[in-house]
Amino acid sequence: MIHSTNSLRVRYGETDPMKYVYYGNYAEYLEIGRVELFRNIGMSYDEIENQGIWLPVSEYKIKYIRPALYDQKLEIHTYVKKIPGVRIEFDYEIYNEKGEKITEASTTLFFLDAKTNKIIKCPDFLMKLIEENWNKGEILGKSL
Repeated sequence: MIHSTNSLRVRYGETDPMKYVYYGNYAEYLEIGRVELFRNIGMSYDEIENQGIWLPVSEYKIKYIRPALYDQKLEIHTYVKKIPGVRIEFDYEIYNEKGEKITEASTTLFFLDAKTNKIIKCPDFLMKLIEENWNKGEILGKSL
């Protein structure tokens, strides 16, 4: 398993009139978790794309437990619990600054060759980084 943790502070523009984070913004929070997990294992999303690989989202599931509020510091825990094949699955937990879990989510992405527009297996350069970081027992990440 790979586990990355990153934090962010809820900005005013991400909230609705109740100062709750608008539900559509959680997709962006999950993207932050994914992008930073890749960066933390040694390759940025930009580098992956420069290698000719796209990672479209094919599934997105979320459970809202409590609202995230304006100016709260949130911690996004991102997990890859299975070695990828043609798909890579991410699980997420978001916690507020009191340490309360406020959201659970998952996304499934697939590996797409940008030139041929065909689904492919996880490329070797990325699989190598995943395997090098698998089960290290450490949490990767930093505050944003």
